[in-house]
Amino acid sequence: MSRPAFASFVLPPWLAHALRAQRGPVPWMAVTRGALAAGPLLLLAVLFDRASLGVVAAIAAMLAGINDRPGSRRASVRRLGVPAVAGAGGMLVGTYAGHSTGVLVLTLILTGLGLVAGGISAIGPVASAAGTQLLVATAIGAGMPLPEPGWVRALAFVAGAGWLLALRLLLPTPGAIVGDYRFDGERKAVAAVYDAVAELLDAVGSSAAIARRVSLTAALDHAQDALAGPRLRRYASSAAERRLRAQYAAALPLAEAATALAWGGEGVSARASEGPRRLAAAVRGNTHTGPLPAPNRSAPALRALDDALLHAAEVFDQGEGRDLHTRRRSPRALLRSVFGAGGREYGLRVALCFGASAAIAQALHHAQWYGQHEHWYWLPATAVFLVKPDLGPLLSRVLCRAAGTVLGAVVFAGFAAALPQPGGLIALVALSGALIPVATRHFAAQTAVVTVLVLALVMVGGEPPASWSRIGETLLACAIVLVVGHLPMPGQRGGGVRARLAAAGDAAQAYLNHVLNESAAPATSDATHIPGKPGAPSPRPSDPRPLRWTLRREAYRTLAEARTAIALAAAELPALARHSEGAAEIVVVLERIVDTTTACAVHLDDSGRLTTRHTDRLAALLDELAEGRERVGLRMPELPLAV
Repeated sequence: MSRPAFASFVLPPWLAHALRAQRGPVPWMAVTRGALAAGPLLLLAVLFDRASLGVVAAIAAMLAGINDRPGSRRASVRRLGVPAVAGAGGMLVGTYAGHSTGVLVLTLILTGLGLVAGGISAIGPVASAAGTQLLVATAIGAGMPLPEPGWVRALAFVAGAGWLLALRLLLPTPGAIVGDYRFDGERKAVAAVYDAVAELLDAVGSSAAIARRVSLTAALDHAQDALAGPRLRRYASSAAERRLRAQYAAALPLAEAATALAWGGEGVSARASEGPRRLAAAVRGNTHTGPLPAPNRSAPALRALDDALLHAAEVFDQGEGRDLHTRRRSPRALLRSVFGAGGREYGLRVALCFGASAAIAQALHHAQWYGQHEHWYWLPATAVFLVKPDLGPLLSRVLCRAAGTVLGAVVFAGFAAALPQPGGLIALVALSGALIPVATRHFAAQTAVVTVLVLALVMVGGEPPASWSRIGETLLACAIVLVVGHLPMPGQRGGGVRARLAAAGDAAQAYLNHVLNESAAPATSDATHIPGKPGAPSPRPSDPRPLRWTLRREAYRTLAEARTAIALAAAELPALARHSEGAAEIVVVLERIVDTTTACAVHLDDSGRLTTRHTDRLAALLDELAEGRERVGLRMPELPLAV
């Protein structure tokens, strides 16, 4: 019996991505913060007859709400604060540029800002959000007709975002009754690392081991971010903060041992994962670990796992340990991100989209195509969101933006006809703010909610309904971004993917070189000694493992970032996706190299020398990497094997 033709039909990647939405529980606290942010600020401003300032503050709160993602409170200071400061600067620059320059000069200023903000966005998620808010606020400041001077608008912008940040820092999470509630996000993230270690140990020897190792990397990345940022209180919380950092640092040798066991491929008993699970429970409950079941010490990786468990138990009891949570990036590395291939390509596209949309919008505005609706700034502001590659593939972004805008404009038109003004519109703003944390799971849903909120703000500010002009400007922005996104650029295409791959290769090289340099040190014992037991040699004067764990974290983290960039590039239309072909295979090889390097490190700790299995595997992987590099024409560092 033949199968129906549609049974084997597979959606193209760009369409599948447009239809895909994130899943997970409803972030009720983020919903609460969203409801208490833009709406109350707008209401307060209206009551004091300063509706225009309320609109600016509500816009800032809305943009901060988009960045209000799950995580720790300390991480939210940077994730929400840095973009808010950039947005306030953009509001200041845009206001004075829009009021004191002509169309040509203003367009050149906006284009230059787009070039700078686009290059900075290549650094990472926080920098990308900062670049976006800088450009959006600049366009709003230049085009929105408000009576206040630029510095007052900038203060209102900071106040709006700062209010949401204050809610994020002060409101307790329901059920977070263990210790200081302000550390519930950090505690949850660190506990997830120990759970991920246990799940990887359960999967050792099975086909699920690779996926579990990837999940462990994601958990470590999340915990690293959760512990980053300023201290919430300088003195009273120092003990709790030190304890959490020590617990995170104690998970690194456990993760290393578990990865080495997964590389070996021989299954371990269920007893091996009981210890990490008890450690996870101790982190969540802020309690002592109690006795931990010790695994069998029959192999180097198992002995490393046992030693790591003993060390973790000691750290949990004393609350002291190494602080390895901070991800430090040198100024040189940051500049390389901005001025490298990825930063240049991103900056040029953002500059072209932002500048071209601003020029077209002002030309249409001065030609009186907009009638009484002076919203030319919507066009460049929309183009900024559409041109961001970290929001998804280009065509997927365009389709979601268009569909979301049409839906949001139609929904708002119905509400505007039925709701009383301004009270009903302010309530609609509060409702939209509450929906943003849920709507961020899909770009079309987020666009629909933001469209309703923005159109409500326009009417509260005293302007007539603008649903249809909003649709027209969005569709025009979609067309501009589609054209610019497919234009040829100087240099090689796929700069973002290539930059991520180069960073991952550099990190893998640094990690491998460090481990191999350890192997070059004179051996101090035979191949069968057990560290920490009678007969073991004295430790080296300086323990090289903290640096090794830091290098290992950076290697896996950059590989995860490269995987994300490649997945987004692969979902582009074929004309763009072909520029990143073969990159995914290189990432797989690099991950195997880092896995093998981890197994080498654990074996070196145990015996002081590598086996032929380790060296042969490394040599084969390095040959495979060299072949892949030549096949796809990607610049990758040479990884020398010297053992």
